[in-house]
Amino acid sequence: MKQPIKQGFSKSILASAVATVSAGTLFAVPQLVQAQSSEMIEEVIVTATRRAQSVQDIPYNISAVAGDELESNQVTDSAEMMRSIAGLTVVDRGYRNSGTVNGVVIRGMNIDTGANGDVPLSAVGTVATYVDDTPLYANFVLKDIERVEVLRGPQGTLYGSGSLAGTVRYIMNKPKLGEFEAKVGTSFSQTEGSEGFNLNSDALVNVPLGEKLAFRANVGMIDNDGIVDYANVYETDASGTPVAEGGDIANGAPVFKHVEDADYVDITYSRASLLFEPTDNASIQLSYQQQSDDIGGRRQVTRGTNWVSGTEASYDDYENGAVTLEPSEREVDMTSLEVEVDLGFATLTSSTADYNHSGLGVSDNSGFYAAQNWFEGLYYGTPRPLAKAERFYDDSALVQELRLVSNADDARVDWVVGFYYMDQDSNAGQNSYMPGWADWVAEIPADWYPPLTKAEELEMFGADVQDQDFYFRRNQNFVDKAIFGEATIHLSDAVHLTLGLRSFQNELVNESQLSLPIWPGLGNGDATFETEDKDTLFKANLAWDVSETTMAYATASEGYRRGGANAVPTIGFYAEDPAYLRYESDSVLNYELGVKGMTELLRYTVSGFYTNWKDPQLNTSTPNWGFFAAMNGDEARVQGIEAEVEGNLTDQLHYTAGYTFVDAELTEDFVTPTGVTIAEAGARLPSTAQNTFSVSMDYTTSFSEGVDWVSRVNGYYQSDSENAIGDGVTAAKIDGFQLWGANTSLVTDSWMATFYVKNLFNEDGVTGLFTERHMGTDPSENFLGNASKDYISLPRTIGLSGSYIF
Repeated sequence: MKQPIKQGFSKSILASAVATVSAGTLFAVPQLVQAQSSEMIEEVIVTATRRAQSVQDIPYNISAVAGDELESNQVTDSAEMMRSIAGLTVVDRGYRNSGTVNGVVIRGMNIDTGANGDVPLSAVGTVATYVDDTPLYANFVLKDIERVEVLRGPQGTLYGSGSLAGTVRYIMNKPKLGEFEAKVGTSFSQTEGSEGFNLNSDALVNVPLGEKLAFRANVGMIDNDGIVDYANVYETDASGTPVAEGGDIANGAPVFKHVEDADYVDITYSRASLLFEPTDNASIQLSYQQQSDDIGGRRQVTRGTNWVSGTEASYDDYENGAVTLEPSEREVDMTSLEVEVDLGFATLTSSTADYNHSGLGVSDNSGFYAAQNWFEGLYYGTPRPLAKAERFYDDSALVQELRLVSNADDARVDWVVGFYYMDQDSNAGQNSYMPGWADWVAEIPADWYPPLTKAEELEMFGADVQDQDFYFRRNQNFVDKAIFGEATIHLSDAVHLTLGLRSFQNELVNESQLSLPIWPGLGNGDATFETEDKDTLFKANLAWDVSETTMAYATASEGYRRGGANAVPTIGFYAEDPAYLRYESDSVLNYELGVKGMTELLRYTVSGFYTNWKDPQLNTSTPNWGFFAAMNGDEARVQGIEAEVEGNLTDQLHYTAGYTFVDAELTEDFVTPTGVTIAEAGARLPSTAQNTFSVSMDYTTSFSEGVDWVSRVNGYYQSDSENAIGDGVTAAKIDGFQLWGANTSLVTDSWMATFYVKNLFNEDGVTGLFTERHMGTDPSENFLGNASKDYISLPRTIGLSGSYIF
């Protein structure tokens, strides 16, 4: 069912191939290439305001990308999609971490280091992501999607906690009544650095089951051979213990091996939906969506020093210096039920969802231990140093939203009211091991009485000699309740005032444990407590239809992100100050001015924004012992401009372009609860490029009767950025980069064939890294590996794809 469309200023001339997608997309619409004439106008309809509206009628900066465009350009990864949208940058960690940590940055609203990524962070991201009406960051493969909507700026009134910087909505295709559809597609490609190939395949079916019922399902797989070689991995025995050279457990050096293309990608996914429309005024849709990831290692490369040969050397291209493989796996599934009833005066929608998202990843922490001098200072200089972390998470929730949206298309006031409820259990943990350490200390003599072993000596001093040296659990239950609403008052035919609010109350129950199994007497961190928070967020927007084709607007809006808990020891040798146990919510107040409109040749949007960020949350670590912790700063601010334009240079040549300038910095010193300064006022916020630019152009011509030829080129540029706030061990300057792609397609009504190149000039495209001083190498501690690494973009990939519609 569609909500009526409230018209503001009238629409101008744009071909439907252009108008199917809002300003900001970089992709053309090959299925509509015959429709490039000024007589065929299509509105761009989105539902970001909880009612169906033309994107040009929404008085704030919003972009949308059509699902057909993602498919035509072989885009299945959110990071690649987001580079087409002005104002967005992304910390691209590759498939291994893509579902663990939200790397989306809108308008520079980020304060976390680029070195985060292996475990769900204490403080949630600044950008909320939704799959239809369910708030879930799962980074599903982008398949069978109707569109992606990106709302810039705080969206607290309609989208609640976490929408601090903006909201990204993935709108899935619904079953179609009375229409049979079947489609298969496949893509075969090869990526620079890989000795193998990539094979991606999917299938779709839409089956009508009578006049009132339809079923839709899609399944697919991604099978990519790896790119990155793990250059020097320890040989291990069946138990995972490093093999000693010559079998000498007491003194033998490690034995290394080379693992080629370790970061393979094996993903399967599916979605099924059943739509029932018993009457013209009601619909019921039941959907289930799942994805399973099996990833062999990191798409991250080591630039630092390679000491394995005994002399200083460099790593080759596409090599990682970890001494153990770092696979990951995850499962995510979601069941949702959406019921919609037209009551006449308004449409009532009930959205219910239940999801579970869990994962496990292995990390080489050896470089961190070496940087802290722990191998020598705490563990007696083992000849085969290895610190291996197993990190895991499980996030599940029940989400319910009820909303009522007015229907009258000529009313003086349009309104939306609703109720939101979420009950979320989020668990995370880490087990850290030093495989073989216990066996080694059992082989070497004690310092003070050599007839004893070092293991026996340690036991006399209270040690529990084993391989596990760190244990961490954080179990949280979060319940959020809110009522929300927005009302648009049409003060005249040209002036419209929107007022919104969200009143919420949330409760957090935290149970966390942290212990050091080898030294149980040195301290444990157990924290069990409850917190409550309640507040009301406001939004005000004034829109003026300057002319039939131009709108100007001004917005003031609030955003909010919940607080939470950390697990740090507060007693014993490793005790931290109890002030680190909790962190508070943060909030923003955003001001925005913009203008959007159309001419006969183009569509455009220009906006300027200023955001004041109060108590910004930083995911970091305690200054004494480096335990995971989120902390509140004092204040930051973000300001900038965005511009997007889209149009036709000729009947056959279509273009889009977008530019964003962002100035994001601390306005007060960032100081820990115990008075340690992390960064001073004026420090630039990390993972934020001051300048980003995206452009796309496509050319369409008739190749022969019934066959169209569509060729496209697209580019993205972002200037340099910072890896972390302040000048700590994770701080580093990240160079700017540009990524270009091109493809050419033959298109008919029943099939499409495409030749494509991604990352045409094979740029590294680094968006985050682990520095050597944070996680490097240390031959003096017998650690010859190197755990520093750069997150690189997907290297140059050349491929062929095809699809067929039955």
